[in-house]
Amino acid sequence: MYRLIRIAVVAVGGILFICIDNEEGWRDVVRISTKGRYGLRALVDLAVHQTGKPVLLSQIADRQSISKRYLERLFTQLRDSGIIRSVRGAAGGYILNRMPQDVTVAEVLEALEGPITPVDCVLDVERCTQAEVCVTHDLWLELANKIQTTLKDVTLEDLKKRQMEIAKQRAPMYYI
Repeated sequence: MYRLIRIAVVAVGGILFICIDNEEGWRDVVRISTKGRYGLRALVDLAVHQTGKPVLLSQIADRQSISKRYLERLFTQLRDSGIIRSVRGAAGGYILNRMPQDVTVAEVLEALEGPITPVDCVLDVERCTQAEVCVTHDLWLELANKIQTTLKDVTLEDLKKRQMEIAKQRAPMYYI
């Protein structure tokens, strides 16, 4: 019997992994692409720097060392999914459509990556020719549910607080 013990989201060498822990130890299961990683970083930046007025994409790109052109494509997807909105004009830029505590990591990653699952048959049993006799289908379904639960439990507000704490720890100390 294969039993899931824990699930974790881990960043290693710039790649975001969703990992499981079973009786055999930790295993990476799902990798999040650059779209998901950069898009999430950019939204955390937006949440941190949004002070009642739109934030310029060029500022986010500079702070996060991400190409503005690449962010434009990601922000189009995020805008189309309703997570952010653009404001035109001289004081234009981007703002979150909802409060950071109301936007989950699951929403962001699904807007940029599509459904986050370990295998396709979890989404559509029709894709698998062995669906009726597959002994692992329930395992994949359980894992997909745990991944979703983990990603839904973390909000942009949670990540914003972590980011602000990191920035505070890295700020230079001046003594007189």
